[in-house]
Amino acid sequence: MHRRDFLRSSASLAALGLAGCARHLAPTSARSTAPGLPFYDPVLPLTPIRAREDRIFKTTVCLRPFRAAGPRLDTETIGDTLVVHNYGHGGSGWSLSWGSGQIAVTKALSRGTGQEIAVLGCGALGLTAAILLQRAGAKAVIYAKELPPEVRSSRATGSWTPDSRIASASAAPGFPALWEQMARTSYSRYQGYLGLAGNPVEWTDRYDLSGLNPNQAQAPRQQDNAPDFARYMDRIADITPQPELLPAGSTPFPASSVYRSSSMTFNVTAYARTLLDEFHLAGGRIERREFHEPQELTTLPQKTVINCTGYGARTLWRDDSLTPVRGQIAWLIPQPDVTYGLYFDHLNILARRDGIVVQLSKQGEATGWNDPNEQPDHAEAVAAVRQLADLYTRMTASTTPPVRRPA
Repeated sequence: MHRRDFLRSSASLAALGLAGCARHLAPTSARSTAPGLPFYDPVLPLTPIRAREDRIFKTTVCLRPFRAAGPRLDTETIGDTLVVHNYGHGGSGWSLSWGSGQIAVTKALSRGTGQEIAVLGCGALGLTAAILLQRAGAKAVIYAKELPPEVRSSRATGSWTPDSRIASASAAPGFPALWEQMARTSYSRYQGYLGLAGNPVEWTDRYDLSGLNPNQAQAPRQQDNAPDFARYMDRIADITPQPELLPAGSTPFPASSVYRSSSMTFNVTAYARTLLDEFHLAGGRIERREFHEPQELTTLPQKTVINCTGYGARTLWRDDSLTPVRGQIAWLIPQPDVTYGLYFDHLNILARRDGIVVQLSKQGEATGWNDPNEQPDHAEAVAAVRQLADLYTRMTASTTPPVRRPA
């Protein structure tokens, strides 16, 4: 994730106290008197993440389906079957799913709401499109090779990042307005999932740290041939909490500057289960099936299909406009009292209910560009966790008073 994305879409640091120690890491003695922080908006104590290699319980790889022109949302007819496309969202699939799905469903319902409509794919886009069909009065059936948690979107970071690798900066002139429509629709829909059992969606804080290693050379922002990714967050600044520069001494981080913001977090395991339950309770059904050629869709009893196959569309639809952007996550065992995110030195951390995301982007957001390799790299996972552990070690050494243990 690029630093600007992180600042614009970020979420929470709470209480820092090492496992086995009878205290929290206090921000420093200057915290209570630091200028610029009102009493009602303090930096709370922060619980540290237990960043140990033996706490990595899985390592996953996701291929983000990037299209320079933005998601494919057009229609085509194959025989007597209307196909509405809804794929190619890069790193913004979860974030834009409701807005993108609304566009696709409106097109699919051009033949009326009394029909049963097929949805290809059971990831973020397929599930939301199917639920939107039901809410509009149509019947929906999902055809999918894989179901959560096997689908690629189950390996996502889980952050509200609606312009993450969504298009190139040179996308069609009308696309920014379309993106804004999708982002605002999705943002509104997500409010209905806050406060539910299991916390499928919740607000958390994020901290962006700068100046940790002032003598370290900065890695290039983009790799060769990678696009200049579009930036649209300014268009929804009125609904997006903005980052604040925290006063010096108000946090425990050994950084020259620390920005704090808040953002929605998707606890993907609980959220996907919530969507599946909602779909089934409304009478939806799922059939496991794999398609190899678009012509096979004409054999379905449904004559309207919403295609939400994500990166799979590259093979199914022979769509070479899709470029994979590889992203790897090392998953640490979740800690209930850790509910924040961090970004520093190209390391992205997000504490979720279903695991703590540790993602290293060695060359910024273009890491993994045009890399279709889905095999986990254990050495990279270990390196990311060690980098996080090093941060906490420096915090302990520089900001923590001696521990008084009971006699």
